[in-house]
Amino acid sequence: MIDNKVHFLQQEYIPLLHKLTADQKGLWGKMDGQQMVEHMRDVFKLANGKIVLPLMNTDPEKLSKARDFMMSNDPFKENTRVPVMPEDPRAHKYTSLEEAISQLEPELNDVFAVYATDPSKILMHPMFGELDYEQQIHYLYKHAQHHLRQFGLIH
Repeated sequence: MIDNKVHFLQQEYIPLLHKLTADQKGLWGKMDGQQMVEHMRDVFKLANGKIVLPLMNTDPEKLSKARDFMMSNDPFKENTRVPVMPEDPRAHKYTSLEEAISQLEPELNDVFAVYATDPSKILMHPMFGELDYEQQIHYLYKHAQHHLRQFGLIH
């Protein structure tokens, strides 16, 4: 199962992003296509250790429920709000969608490089706690699928 998710993230995800337009509106939410790509770049930077955030979900019962949901096959709900995200999307950081994708891709690749170098590495996620490689891949796949559905790139 994890092999399918790895394959998707490494082989299928970026080509799907190239089908977006920068100002494309999602089926829900406030982000446009480029803002979503820039958001996902930060998600991959969190998963490769270049962005470090403290655990915000500190209630043990809530953390346990969040982790159980994260590891399930249930999709994220539309318009899910998380405290680490601003209410309104950030302005575009890059001059084009193509540049944003070119900045995202190495961060995605570095997730795999980090864990290839240290397979036992554990990194903190602010909502789900400490994640190992398999948990990261499951979360990243689930998160990527969520936004691809948001923009009608998958069903």
